[in-house]
Amino acid sequence: MTVDLCGIELAHPVINGSGTFDVIAARRVFGAAVDENFPFSAFVSKTITLEPRLGNPPPRLFETPAGLINSIGLPNRGVVGYLEHDLPELATLPVPLITNVMGSDADEVGQLFEALEPCDEIAAIELNVSCPNVKTGLDIGADPAELSKLLAVVRPKTSKPLIVKLTPNTANVALVAGAAEASGADAVSLINTLRAFAADPTAPGKAWLGGGTGGQSGPAIRSVALAQTSAVAAAIELPIIAMGGIANAANGRQFLDAGARVIAVGTESFRDPLAGAKIAAGLLS
Repeated sequence: MTVDLCGIELAHPVINGSGTFDVIAARRVFGAAVDENFPFSAFVSKTITLEPRLGNPPPRLFETPAGLINSIGLPNRGVVGYLEHDLPELATLPVPLITNVMGSDADEVGQLFEALEPCDEIAAIELNVSCPNVKTGLDIGADPAELSKLLAVVRPKTSKPLIVKLTPNTANVALVAGAAEASGADAVSLINTLRAFAADPTAPGKAWLGGGTGGQSGPAIRSVALAQTSAVAAAIELPIIAMGGIANAANGRQFLDAGARVIAVGTESFRDPLAGAKIAAGLLS
């Protein structure tokens, strides 16, 4: 069941959601077994920014009855650190590498694209315009016009396949997806987490999470993700990478039937690191 994603051949339609599978740490603990039993047909890096980020103050995670709220805040080494320290190891993975990036404006995104462009190890770029737990001052992913302006500037700066990661926190995700398609995206991915708030049980009215609000993921958002995937599939011709509460093969099949070409597993991998492989096996059986 090979799948073509923007010219990248995948062995099956299951990849990871950005920032939900620390493969470098896993290799340190489990060694060669990670590659021998790699659960995904492509690997998506955590979000890389132009400059290093420490992320949000703790606490960063709050478990809910059907998922997780995270306010991690995209900690990373910055693009120079990524290229020097992370990319050499990620390039040895047995699957194609997709690098996820985020910038606060067109200049930052353009610099990120230019830095990644010479790297043959990177099969595609995923542009995050949708993270709800990072304050950038811009709602690029929620506004079709703003997204079009951004892509008009940055799309010419890379020849790599470009995946635009859409936010669910918008009035009409299909319009935003249409703007991405018209502005040169090669695929879209959705949904990112839903903006959420965890109340501090010891201090009424106060936030539990150090970053204030966070992003809800897991089975709690599956129905929203399915609705938005279906709406986007009806509106555009681009390949769709769908995610949001996929915990088993039956869930994954629903997203594929709704119009996705590829599905991404995120929160379920925290519970079971081999979830991706099990879901892929279920889809192929």
